[in-house]
Amino acid sequence: MREPTVDVAAEVAADYFQSYSVVGLLAVVGVLFVAVAFGAGRLLRPVVPTPEKLLTYECGVDPVGEGWAHTQVRYYVYAFLYVIFAVDSIFLFPWATVFAAPGYGAATLVEMFVFLGFLAVGLLYAYKKGVLTWT
Repeated sequence: MREPTVDVAAEVAADYFQSYSVVGLLAVVGVLFVAVAFGAGRLLRPVVPTPEKLLTYECGVDPVGEGWAHTQVRYYVYAFLYVIFAVDSIFLFPWATVFAAPGYGAATLVEMFVFLGFLAVGLLYAYKKGVLTWT
């Protein structure tokens, strides 16, 4: 006779895999949908290569010069800092909801101040390096 804990574990594992099988099936259907859409687009489009199609499009105006444009690298730093702080602010919202729950106050508060400390150190480092000065 099997032990009850083995039966319970098998039942829990079956429920677990059944739940994720739906997610896996939907992922496969989604990938197939995208693959069929791209394949249909490739098969149905007209293929007539002309020199005009290889030119850079400039809003109906005849292209002037090279199609390659240089971008200042300094703007990437601002974009990178924005992404970092935008993602970090996303982590602050769940913290605020968990902090209000009973039993999580002190530990959650300490963890978040450590997290904010790392952010402050990173911001101070960027300030000391002169990244935040507009030139």
